[in-house]
Amino acid sequence: MKLLISSKIRQKLSDKTPPVNEEDILQCFSNRVGRFLEDTREDNRSNPPTKWFISETDYGMTLKVVFIFHPDKGIAIRTAYVPDSEELRIYNKYGL
Repeated sequence: MKLLISSKIRQKLSDKTPPVNEEDILQCFSNRVGRFLEDTREDNRSNPPTKWFISETDYGMTLKVVFIFHPDKGIAIRTAYVPDSEELRIYNKYGL
């Protein structure tokens, strides 16, 4: 499946600490254990729904990857970053 990353999102990812790139995101998809969770918060609702998961890159960096799956186009990345403790707690409880 093709990753769709706009130039605005690419810039946002490169400004993260640590910076995140497309290869990091692909590695997270490949290394994922567990399921995708749906973001049901009102401000983040979308059609199709916004999904997310937490996984590691091949180098052990843990990332939260947020995306929208468009069956006819690909996977639109919304963001990716190092998750906080609450996001890790939620994923460990509901995603694994």
